[in-house]
Amino acid sequence: MQIRDLPYSDPGDPDVRSGPHFLLWLGRNQLGGQLRAVLWGLLHQCSLAGLPPAVGLAVQAVVDRSGSRLAWAGGLIAVLGVLMAVGDTMLHRAAITNWITAAARVQQLLARKTAELGSALTHRVAAGEVVAVSTGDVEKIGWFVEALSRFAAAAAALVLICVGLVLYLPSLGILVALAVPVLALAVLPLLPRATRRADLQRDKAGRAAELASDTVAGLRVLRGIGGERLFLDRYRRASQEVRTAAVHSARMWSLISAIQVLLPGLLLISLVVYGAVLARDGRIGVGQLVTVYSAATLLLFPLRHVEEIAMAYSFSRPSARRAVRVLSLRRADRPSTIDAAPTGDLYDPATGLLAPAGLFTAVVCGDPDEAGRLAERLGGHAHNDTAPHTGPDTPAGKNPEADKDGSGTAENGPADGRTGHGPPSVLLGDVPLDELPLDSARTAVLVQDKDPVLLSGTLRGLLDVPSSGRVSAEEALSAARCGDVLDALAQASAATDGDPMSTRITERGRSLSGGQRQRLALARSLVTDPEALVLDEPTSAVDSHTEARVAAGIKELRQGRTTVVFASSPLLLDLADRVALMHRGTVVAVGTHRELLRVEPRYRAVVTRETEEEIANPIGGNAPRTIEKVEERA
Repeated sequence: MQIRDLPYSDPGDPDVRSGPHFLLWLGRNQLGGQLRAVLWGLLHQCSLAGLPPAVGLAVQAVVDRSGSRLAWAGGLIAVLGVLMAVGDTMLHRAAITNWITAAARVQQLLARKTAELGSALTHRVAAGEVVAVSTGDVEKIGWFVEALSRFAAAAAALVLICVGLVLYLPSLGILVALAVPVLALAVLPLLPRATRRADLQRDKAGRAAELASDTVAGLRVLRGIGGERLFLDRYRRASQEVRTAAVHSARMWSLISAIQVLLPGLLLISLVVYGAVLARDGRIGVGQLVTVYSAATLLLFPLRHVEEIAMAYSFSRPSARRAVRVLSLRRADRPSTIDAAPTGDLYDPATGLLAPAGLFTAVVCGDPDEAGRLAERLGGHAHNDTAPHTGPDTPAGKNPEADKDGSGTAENGPADGRTGHGPPSVLLGDVPLDELPLDSARTAVLVQDKDPVLLSGTLRGLLDVPSSGRVSAEEALSAARCGDVLDALAQASAATDGDPMSTRITERGRSLSGGQRQRLALARSLVTDPEALVLDEPTSAVDSHTEARVAAGIKELRQGRTTVVFASSPLLLDLADRVALMHRGTVVAVGTHRELLRVEPRYRAVVTRETEEEIANPIGGNAPRTIEKVEERA
């Protein structure tokens, strides 16, 4: 695999049992590149190892006053120099190729997993961790893959040099052969502590960066409440913690560097002293002493690769573990078995929620987090903390309770034959969403959460999303009541004709108000025109007048299509064909907005914000007056 061939057509199916297994899987998938790097590394290291004998021959030729042997030794040194240059250049090229291709493979795997899980990813893993894995951790994993081949070549060179020295001059070669393992392993006990300190520094730096990002994003609010000084003090404390952690980490790495200099220096001093004694006694020649000393000096280069691979593995192992934590996430435990997107009612067996096909269904939840979890389930991302339920919204024939003969119990799963841990999947028609391929599931059901993200780019690019083609961008913008947004974008447009579709939207739509961002995101969802559209609080950031118009636009545009809206606003609830009340993870009441206001106190408490005392003791006709007031607003 060459850099010009990136990206991979298929990055493969990674081994996510553990971090080391993942690193091993990466290495196996780059055997060709690793082998090339090892061969070039061997050429470089062996050429380097050939220099001491050549230099020793040259010195001995000078001592013996032999011009022919001196010329031969000089030619050998020149050839070795050329081979070293070629080997080092090609080794660097092959190693960097391995680094980049490995990092690209990991990034493609992360991108594929992000696309597979969608918004559910940040519910399972912190967004900051995903960013850290796709940036710093990818670099560390690539470093280990790149260093692996150079380490293999260096290890082979160490063995060859030590064996050669023992055979060439046993009196000094044995000393070098015994010292090399000590030099290679001396810093290993210190690496875990150094790695922990480096990880601590990374975590504190990440928290400081997150605090700075939050401060910048909320600067307008901070100025409004006079909180700039408070957040500035917090950031100062966080930055000081980063500085302290960095100093502690640097101390450990400086100790490791000192050991890497001290021990080889002691070896060289010992060789010089002992070799000089042997040369004085006439037991070895001057050329032999120079040869062994030069070889011991050159051993320092491959020894650095031993230390580097230990450091690279220490850093890459926690990085690989974090990458595995993301890559091991699955959309569902059940494999996809159906190709075509189904049609029909949208039904959740876990909560008993039914959204009939073609109708506008509103869902009222007292707990916003519960609404978010249910919206995620309706998108095909099941949680394992809810049991299958039969309630007032359960249609006949779906998710029956246990029969007397024991079939279809809640413990064994639903009675239709699908078994497994946790609740059954949401059904569209009679087809579980978990059994649909990802593309088909997203074509069938689209979920817009309560905090949608606008990517930077033009408005035309924002609305250029996969869709059925039945809803145009103009119709979606009109239904979302984006007229004022288009006017604002037209004024900010750089084009001479003031085309709002060509106006560039800044990162996350920060140049727009919250209500404008929310309506543009709603227009983007409406353009896709899925079989079932799930909206979580789509009008929470707009005023009452705009909210009523947006709700009417949604109902009109989605006529004949299944729409589920999580909301508590009477203006929106009154337009729904049916309303379901969720209480503690279960649908407890179904009807129209006005019916539920009259007969369901829990519904009235959520919609009208009544207190528990008012619900329990509606003296003096407070409840009827409240209902009338709400109906007037609707």
